[in-house]
Amino acid sequence: MTEQTKYDAVVVGSGPNGLAAAIALQREGLSVLLLESKKTIGGGMRSGEITLPGFIHDICSSAHPMATTSPFFRTLPLEQFGLTYIHPDIAAAHPLEGSDGTTLYRSLESTAESLGNDAQAYRSLFQPILHDWEQLSAEILGPLRIPSNPLLFTRFGLKAGLSATHLASRFKTTKARALFGGVAAHAMQPLSALTTAAVGLVLTTAGHYGGWPGVAGGTQKLADALGAYFLSLGGVIETEREITSLKQLPPNRAALFDVGPKQFLHIADSELSSSYRRQLERFRYGMGAFKIDWALNGPVPFLNAGARHAGTVHLGGTLEEIAQSEYEVSCGRHPERPYVLLTQQSLFDPTRAPIGKHTLWAYCHVPNGSTQDMTEKIESQIERYAPGFRDLILARTATTPENLEAYNANYVGGDINGGSLDLSQLFTRPTLSLSPYRTPHPGLYLCSASTPPGGGVHGMCGFHAARIALQEVFGKKLELHRKG
Repeated sequence: MTEQTKYDAVVVGSGPNGLAAAIALQREGLSVLLLESKKTIGGGMRSGEITLPGFIHDICSSAHPMATTSPFFRTLPLEQFGLTYIHPDIAAAHPLEGSDGTTLYRSLESTAESLGNDAQAYRSLFQPILHDWEQLSAEILGPLRIPSNPLLFTRFGLKAGLSATHLASRFKTTKARALFGGVAAHAMQPLSALTTAAVGLVLTTAGHYGGWPGVAGGTQKLADALGAYFLSLGGVIETEREITSLKQLPPNRAALFDVGPKQFLHIADSELSSSYRRQLERFRYGMGAFKIDWALNGPVPFLNAGARHAGTVHLGGTLEEIAQSEYEVSCGRHPERPYVLLTQQSLFDPTRAPIGKHTLWAYCHVPNGSTQDMTEKIESQIERYAPGFRDLILARTATTPENLEAYNANYVGGDINGGSLDLSQLFTRPTLSLSPYRTPHPGLYLCSASTPPGGGVHGMCGFHAARIALQEVFGKKLELHRKG
């Protein structure tokens, strides 16, 4: 660090990727400043009392299959800084009509056995991936590059590159197809689109490897643990520091931005080449989300027993129904029976609500920038599988795509994935480059979910951006090797 440089590196934005980048740089002996525009750090990892006093809701992310399997987060001693994961009895459930349904257990074998005639098909699909998951996850959760084990990566890629509907056709039963479709629909893409199978494979395997846990006390506690660890290393955090221009940054040698292309264009426009600006301007955002949080007078009365004991519940019926719903959204329409993702963390975490009461978190997919109120349609889907649900509602807070973007500017049009995850933007986000974190301006890097591997609470976008910055600016090599 020179006399003219106040910090070796500045990180703008304190979502999971900004925090990961800051930690990765700081623990390599650099001096790092983390800037956050809001009063609290966390980005999509915040919690709060947004319905009634005493009801703690996760404002954005709620279940965390990628946090517990993240190659970078696994190297951090976050349990020493107050982080506790809570694993529900069942990772995810998928109710069907009446009391029927299927469940994703943390145990692969228990899940397979529950699928009856599809037990062996399920084992043959997921056992090899789970066996190699530690090596595979490090390859998958990063930019496109020559894999360390090409054969292993190719075997996975041949399945992952398929559409979810195509891969699900290997199952004979409605239950198995619905279970896979419900997980794959996290992609926020039509299930007939290529690479949607990848999301189903990754999230299901992550569930068998590390579960789909919640965070004790709310997802904010994960952000707090990351922040506390960063501070323990000597890092500096400043909140309520909104950056709208590069001129606002203190002197530094490298600046990493946990922001999307739209915001980065605004901050650094004059310093970017015209060709790079055009690439960022062409970046496409995907479906939006319409979210509701409820304070309830009791647990959701699902007819399906598995759903009554699951942390996450997928509502949408059969694979064909879910595929139709997601197709309609991709065409700019609002389905009558939307696919709904729901979490019920208070079933397993008594700190989330007063005794005898419960919180509920859910969202459905809508066209980007939608202004339509989906409250009635979402509640109808819940009532379809849990008659009497509406009678339990004490209060609700609805969050529109516009509200989501106002809360976090990275959620453009309500897109919580930081950009469409279709085939053309799966690895080439936000630009077609062997190093998508690098910008044309020396020392400026992108590290948000708009870079590979995309959305989710895993911190790998931040880790990879920090790795490139350390190599190019500071001449250091960053490896995933230690905890502490």
